Amino acid sequence: MRIRMTDGRTLVGLFLCTDRDCNVILGSAQEFLKSSDSFSQGEPRVLGLAMIPGHHVVSIEVESDSLVVYLV
Repeated sequence: MRIRMTDGRTLVGLFLCTDRDCNVILGSAQEFLKSSDSFSQGEPRVLGLAMIPGHHVVSIEVESDSLVVYLV
């Protein structure tokens, strides 16, 4: 998943869970800073496990080459 935050940062990682307050937990997360140069993305900072407070989430996107749905 790709989560854009109110401060301009973008976190990319594996969705693990959420709660009733819309907080999101990502695993294997990487942080990308908002760049003043739109052509350079810069090196990501590896965070690992990250919790994003729901009130800081601007947008959530699924980032995948192919969408796989598992039904249990």
